[in-house]
Amino acid sequence: LSPVTMKRLLLVHNNTVAPAATFPRVSPVRGRNFPILRQLVINVVLTLIILVAAKTLCHAQDDKAAYKQSIQGRVAKIVNTLAVTDSAVYYRLMDRISNQYYNLNVIHAQYTTAVTAIKNNSSLSKTAIDKAVQKQEKKKQSRLAKLHRQFIAGLRKDISEEQVDLVKDGMTYRVFPITYAAYLDKIPGLTEEQKSKIYVWLREARELAMDEGSSEDKHRVFGKYKGRINNYLSEQGYDLKKEEKAWQERLRQRRQKEKA
Repeated sequence: LSPVTMKRLLLVHNNTVAPAATFPRVSPVRGRNFPILRQLVINVVLTLIILVAAKTLCHAQDDKAAYKQSIQGRVAKIVNTLAVTDSAVYYRLMDRISNQYYNLNVIHAQYTTAVTAIKNNSSLSKTAIDKAVQKQEKKKQSRLAKLHRQFIAGLRKDISEEQVDLVKDGMTYRVFPITYAAYLDKIPGLTEEQKSKIYVWLREARELAMDEGSSEDKHRVFGKYKGRINNYLSEQGYDLKKEEKAWQERLRQRRQKEKA
């Protein structure tokens, strides 16, 4: 329950409980005061619900605060790349990125819990399990897409598009710019069209990797796109093994020069 909902329930509760002095004496014989007893039971149950909801909300808030505290260092490294001079903007970005990490963690955790419960349900057939898992996957992707849009829109209120890109790179370990630079260095003969395709695919991978919940999953997304790029380059006539070998030799020679 949200704080607003809890407040409304408390108001209802306060308005429905009559002072103890106004309660008429209950007759055990005639039972004419049954409506009053029923209202008392309802009030007690409502109070218990409110107390449980409040306790649950407090625990959730504590968990969120603890999680955000645990990732402060990671978030600070990202924000520090933006060269923000306004302290209000700086801390707003810290909070916004921390919330994004927390919300992503919640979505992925809820998905994992739901899928585990489905797979452990012995009453379901394999077909039913597959359909239920697919439904959870669609639900997760829909929530992630909505959260992604809201997050980017929030960033754009405070920083430029170039700075937004830096946040995206920071949340994905800069795999996009590093990998793109590596392709250009490894295959110097790439055409402008080929460079453009590689750039677009890696940029798309970054958008998806941002929404993953672990570093392994983020790198897995880039791995899939690198496989697509390599297949494309092979179709374009490049011998990737040969290009890789020649590149490694060039890197070795550079290191030797730097040492010298």
